Amino acid sequence: MRHRNKGRQLGRNSTHRKAMFRNMVTSLIEHERITTTEAKAKELRRFTDKTISVSLRLGDLLTKPREERTREEQARYVHALRMASRMIQTREVLHKLFGDIAPKLQGRPGGFTRIIKLGRRRGDAAPMVVIELVSNDPPKAKAEVVEAEAAPV
Repeated sequence: MRHRNKGRQLGRNSTHRKAMFRNMVTSLIEHERITTTEAKAKELRRFTDKTISVSLRLGDLLTKPREERTREEQARYVHALRMASRMIQTREVLHKLFGDIAPKLQGRPGGFTRIIKLGRRRGDAAPMVVIELVSNDPPKAKAEVVEAEAAPV
């Protein structure tokens, strides 16, 4: 029995699974959208949201220039970088998370990813999805969308 063992095994051993999800989190943050199977995407969502939450805990430090941070604030920032680097493998993607993505998602309570179903894969009929990072832009009202489409360009 698998009591207290959460998560999908996906036909891989634990080290392979861990490496695969580290690669997928890095790719998702780098490209902001990837295509994968539904089971992998649902499991990937857990790791991605947790990694983004690490960066969002910094709050106002994300927008504060490095020169203006106190010693304690800089220590908190470096600690968050190191915690996020457990999942993110490249320095460029790590800085993209803290510099571009986290400030955009500031104030969002959770749910940083969106899964959109695509259909079945041709070879093995596996359900395919696109998993992407959401933006924190407020949704447009239907009237605004209709006016934007009707306006001549």
